[in-house]
Amino acid sequence: MEDVALLASLLTRINENQLALGAAVEELAVWVEQRGSTEVANNVRAALETLDQNAGFISIALISLKAEGNL
Repeated sequence: MEDVALLASLLTRINENQLALGAAVEELAVWVEQRGSTEVANNVRAALETLDQNAGFISIALISLKAEGNL
């Protein structure tokens, strides 16, 4: 059970880091776009869609791990 709790905690922190990095990169995309590089900003946002697409699965997996570990 300790291993499941540790894994859930680790993955939660990694997920939080991923969300923070995504938000920071989105801010940079806005900054770039405001300076006229719309194409670059759109490319950045397209890459960020992968983070958004995976966020739901990650959340469900973390909930499942936490339930399994009775946290």
